[in-house]
Amino acid sequence: MNKLKSINPSNKELLGEIEISSEAEIKRKVANAQKAKEAWKSLGLEKRVKILREISQNLVSRKEEIAVLVSKEMGMPINDSRYDVDDSVRYFNWYLDNAEEYLSPEVVYDSESVKHTVYYEPLGVDASIAPWNFPLSNFVWLVGQNLIAGNCVVFKHSEEVPLFGKLIEEIINSCGLPEGVFSEVYGDGKVGDFLARQNINLICFTGSTRAGKYLYKVGAEKFIKVLLELGGSAPGVIFEDTSIDKVLNSIYSSRFGNCGQMCDALKRLIIHESKMNEVLEKLKAKLESLKIGNALDESTELGPLVAERQIKLLEEQVGDALSKGAMLVTGGTRHKGLEGFFYLPTILINIKRNMRVWKEEIFGPVLPVVSFKKEEKAVELANDTSYGLGGYLYTEDKEKAKRVASKLQTGMVSINGLSYLQPCSPFGGYKDSGIGREHGRFGFHDVTQVKVVAEEK
Repeated sequence: MNKLKSINPSNKELLGEIEISSEAEIKRKVANAQKAKEAWKSLGLEKRVKILREISQNLVSRKEEIAVLVSKEMGMPINDSRYDVDDSVRYFNWYLDNAEEYLSPEVVYDSESVKHTVYYEPLGVDASIAPWNFPLSNFVWLVGQNLIAGNCVVFKHSEEVPLFGKLIEEIINSCGLPEGVFSEVYGDGKVGDFLARQNINLICFTGSTRAGKYLYKVGAEKFIKVLLELGGSAPGVIFEDTSIDKVLNSIYSSRFGNCGQMCDALKRLIIHESKMNEVLEKLKAKLESLKIGNALDESTELGPLVAERQIKLLEEQVGDALSKGAMLVTGGTRHKGLEGFFYLPTILINIKRNMRVWKEEIFGPVLPVVSFKKEEKAVELANDTSYGLGGYLYTEDKEKAKRVASKLQTGMVSINGLSYLQPCSPFGGYKDSGIGREHGRFGFHDVTQVKVVAEEK
């Protein structure tokens, strides 16, 4: 049987192998989920929440084991991996603590003789498919609200993190969930495609826009709901009144955190011409001072990319830019002193709109930079993309910030480095960045069916 190989991106060592799920196994797990869905729904919200709280407790008790495996398998620096476990637990606990408020029956019409009550019912069996860049967060974001709302889940994690997938399956199924409520399958996009075509009632996918659009068509053929959190090419706009020293760390982390492997990362920097030299000088100095190295090294600030294919794609995109007249401020090559999949943090200027680094999503530590004179031009440049996930604005003028934020074609906007990430706040995008929202009441309602019952009083 074919197997998935798990490679350590810090040193290219083989960590282990996992068998790819057969079609028969996938069908069996979907069938088991269909058998379990009525009982899981009938259990009721309060009892489901009680059972699922053990998942949160187990994630906390196995925090270091999870963090070390994430660092080994996908290359996230160990301190970031530990933070991601804590943050994932925070999100899951919020879902558990607030589910009753957002999933309880709601009276929407009340007259002398008639009452209308809205109920939020589970859709049935969900196929959730996750990417590799935040292995635990992606699992929690995709699966947490589904299970709480009463859906059964057949889950596929990325082929880049199969050992992590196995660990999560073991942790979840040690928590006393009824058989069929949660199961996992293993493989690449072919396995995800086969899963999506089975007898399921919902598809939840986080990943590339190309794959998301394909799954949207699969869902349309089946006439089921499809929730998509896809790629991004978030603009960061720095206005002339910005104090660069105050926001430099935010600009750095928003672009280069997790080695730039974030869907909503700041991927195109748009700077007022009066601030261009200062930003480039200070950001260049910061990037060139970073400790780049093995993800398990406590002092590492920037780790490797997840796989060789990610480096090759970056090389193609940067090479295209340079061939069309772009100039390097720093970086632009692999790290020559390290064995793994390391690419130097890179800044590019003299960017043209026909370059791939402007038109495509850049999933790595590469930042194209352009300048502007007037606010209208900044907005035009910011919206000059097929994506619309995140956006970042830097200005001391609050009215300008509100005005420009209203013009950005994005699902989320950060002003002066403030995070828009909270478990109560919606996460999702415009245009090619997806359909639907995760978190808060928005996420709960998207994974449920809405029913209104009219009755006599």
